[in-house]
Amino acid sequence: MTVKVLCVTLPSIPHVDIESLGHFDRIVAAGATSMAGWRVQSVDLTGRTAELLGLSPMGALFLGCVLEEKADAWIRDGGGLVFPAIPSLPFDAYRATLYDAEELYAGLEDGYDATPDARIYAWSRQHDEKGDTSRTLAAALHDHSIADALHELPTDQPWIGVMGGHGVARGSTSYRSAVMLGRSLARTGRTVVTGGGPGAMEAANLGASLSGYDESAVDTALAALAAVPSFKPSVAEWAAVGLRVRREFPGAGGVSIPTWFYGHEPPNVFASSIAKYFSNAQREDVLLSRAKGGIVYLPGAAGTVQEVFQAVTPNYYGDPATQIPLILVDVEHWTVKLPVWPLLQSLAAKRAMTTSLHLVDTIDEATALVS
Repeated sequence: MTVKVLCVTLPSIPHVDIESLGHFDRIVAAGATSMAGWRVQSVDLTGRTAELLGLSPMGALFLGCVLEEKADAWIRDGGGLVFPAIPSLPFDAYRATLYDAEELYAGLEDGYDATPDARIYAWSRQHDEKGDTSRTLAAALHDHSIADALHELPTDQPWIGVMGGHGVARGSTSYRSAVMLGRSLARTGRTVVTGGGPGAMEAANLGASLSGYDESAVDTALAALAAVPSFKPSVAEWAAVGLRVRREFPGAGGVSIPTWFYGHEPPNVFASSIAKYFSNAQREDVLLSRAKGGIVYLPGAAGTVQEVFQAVTPNYYGDPATQIPLILVDVEHWTVKLPVWPLLQSLAAKRAMTTSLHLVDTIDEATALVS
């Protein structure tokens, strides 16, 4: 018996992200008749029931939106999907945008514990200890939303990762070197992306934010920050002086990708966009995969070493076309104090990776290799 199969090609549905009430109103005013392909995130649609009832809901997705009962039923019954908001969370699991310093540190005048950043970290620790599966679901939804928002950032400029230790103190020579590295990268048209924490990561984001200023402004900013060299013992004082410097010298500080997994390390305030995750594994993967222009490793300890080898693996198994430059700065650190470089050389022998590994002593050399 011969079986005939009829293949039907369905028309592609354009994808539309709606992240504000104003955007919704503009689309409706433009004459929309269907919600097919809509993805509406965290929008309060109370008072828009009449408009919703006038649109076909098939193929629409609503994430954490506020809907009146009649509109909710219309969307569900008509083939749309509605994911309701999750109550009692200190964050929006369906947020449509990345964080910024002002949001994470809102309420800092009442102490760090009063800020959203601290409250979210406390929530994650509490629910981790309970083994609460509702926590893992909410965190996964949040991280999916962050990944989606991060994907929407422009990539017209090469992204250069800057990794390094969180313990580098403001006012130190190492901190200034990391600032000058971030500044140099931004001045050559690169987007600086870091792990988002204090120390070398903060310095690189700060340097990018100061790329439009002369060195006297850099010196002024560094002098102000040196008054509070570390986030220990007071995150509030450390963040407050950082916010003051940011207001005095506004600028594009690149991207940071921190995590509440290391919640004891507060996020630095100088990145323009902060993609903060609950999952450290997902955050590390995203951080390293987005740095297509290369990764610069300043001296660090266990976390930085982990990031070296996590990035080395795809280079090791990759071909010449997929190699990403990996640049280790400070010969003594990487050959004597933490002898990572000899192992990398052994791994790279007779492989395409040998051309992507570099060991240098200065930030000028590092900048030249990714420029």
